[in-house]
Amino acid sequence: MLSAQEAKTRLIEGNQLYIKSKTAQGDMSSLLRKKTAVEGQTPYAIIITCSDSRVIPESIFSADLGDLFVIRIAGNVLDDHQLGSIEYAAEHLGTRLIVMLGHTKCGAVDAAIKRHGGGFIGYVIDDIIHAIGDETDDYKASCMNIKHGVETIRREFQIHPIEDERGLEVIGAIYDIEDGHVDFL
Repeated sequence: MLSAQEAKTRLIEGNQLYIKSKTAQGDMSSLLRKKTAVEGQTPYAIIITCSDSRVIPESIFSADLGDLFVIRIAGNVLDDHQLGSIEYAAEHLGTRLIVMLGHTKCGAVDAAIKRHGGGFIGYVIDDIIHAIGDETDDYKASCMNIKHGVETIRREFQIHPIEDERGLEVIGAIYDIEDGHVDFL
């Protein structure tokens, strides 16, 4: 089991490998599939990210099968279902690092900035508007949305940002869909 700091270091190193590589990294082999089927999963990080098809955490962090517990939802908004998934991975799988991973050029954030959204997407947009207020800069709005998500997780699970007695850490990050780099906030 990795500590939160060890997991963050592994994510940073994996992202550097991803940026430099021409093909996907990470072991997705049948041998590893069989091993995890028998031994179970032991993810070292929980990644909450957008449903955007250009954002693939396993690739972005050069992770192997079973390394990341990924929760995807448009605009990185949180409700009881996502919080329950985070709780499961932290309590039952022992994962110590929780990463709220946003990205540049997010369609949901753009829709919130422009106040577009009806139907069910309206729920997503409303949550993002709550996080970003009147911000109109795409990058700043994405960062604000991620920071809001981090604070929501900390509040709901009572995780102190400096040191949690359970060893849990919650951090935000932004993935640049053009150059592949992840900035931890």
